[in-house]
Amino acid sequence: MHKVSIITPVYNSEQYIKKCIESVLAQSYEDWEMILCDDCSTDASVEIIRAFAEKDQRIKLITCEINGGAGVARNKAIEQAAGRFIAFLDCDDFWHKDKLKKQLRFLKDKDFAMVYSQYYIVEGEAEVPKYKICSPEKVCFKSMLRNDYVGFLTLIYDTEKLGKQYMSEIRRRQDWAYKLKLLKSGYCAYGIQEPLAFYRVGNSSLSSNKFKLIKYNFRVFHEELGNSWITSSFLMINFLCYYFYYKLVSKKKVNFKPSTS
Repeated sequence: MHKVSIITPVYNSEQYIKKCIESVLAQSYEDWEMILCDDCSTDASVEIIRAFAEKDQRIKLITCEINGGAGVARNKAIEQAAGRFIAFLDCDDFWHKDKLKKQLRFLKDKDFAMVYSQYYIVEGEAEVPKYKICSPEKVCFKSMLRNDYVGFLTLIYDTEKLGKQYMSEIRRRQDWAYKLKLLKSGYCAYGIQEPLAFYRVGNSSLSSNKFKLIKYNFRVFHEELGNSWITSSFLMINFLCYYFYYKLVSKKKVNFKPSTS
């Protein structure tokens, strides 16, 4: 077996962090380390993590001296990562118990560099999802320019093929920029057609999210990828067309039944 380093940025997540960590502890694949980097939380997040770390040495807590955002926190955790494989799980999300086992088997059997899966949407404080997000079987750099098809909480990549990669420290959309960076290497990512993770969404306004999408996506096209304003504007328009279409066809309502196996 090869170790998986699970990267988790934490900020004021006392309400959800226990569920997040417990989903990792429940993994049927046991060769992992979970590196949680706290970004100056002001609630009880750190105390909760420390309680878990005292019981299981695979759980590791590091802290930021100043609040720098999720990109900074993830990079500090990636720097500490000792695993061959890198996976990501945010502090309010959680995994299916066979997530690592199924994805690593898929990655190794096919000799892929990156894999992902479908995932469920959990709304607010709910525990049971109402929707799942379907995903394509394959995503390469050009297709990722058109839309973010890969849920970050499902991504796993092999550092023996891609090296240990660090992400942009922009406040938003650094996860999408990171996936573009990995795919720009020439490798494609491949998806298991099964939901293996649970993504929690909040109640922020749709109009605000739309504005942030345009602002930060443009920054990725222009600043992170180095395109001109004209090219970035064209890519942004193209992205929005694909984004809203994909939202319509990828979100499926489900009658979720927890696994009893």
